[in-house]
Amino acid sequence: MCREEALSLSSLRPRLEEAGVNLCAVVHEDLGSQVQDFRPFFPGAIYLDDERIFYGPRPRWMFLSGIVRPSVWKSIFRVRGKSIENNLEGEGRLLGGVFVIGAGDQGILYEHREMEWGDHANHTSILEAVKKISANNKKD
Repeated sequence: MCREEALSLSSLRPRLEEAGVNLCAVVHEDLGSQVQDFRPFFPGAIYLDDERIFYGPRPRWMFLSGIVRPSVWKSIFRVRGKSIENNLEGEGRLLGGVFVIGAGDQGILYEHREMEWGDHANHTSILEAVKKISANNKKD
């Protein structure tokens, strides 16, 4: 489901670039050709955090019991319906997130931490946070 979100976030790239904001991904492992296989879904820079520092201060995990959640199954069927190639290699229990990080002292302007597999960030909220970065850049 991370590939689905990568595609979704990639659709925002033109608006982010227009605002002078870079789109980046942080991944926690690179098994075989995993990162290379991810590139068609995410055209931005991809950074490897094999120590999982960015996932802290305490990494959040969803255990296999999460598979019994109806909302997770709904997400699984949604992704399958889009014919997005999946990848079941590696550690998939670690939950991710989306952050919009402002310039200088602005810090984190938007934070979405996945609560379960398939829980994606809100595009409207992301773009509202990006406007705050753009406004700050115009002041400088």
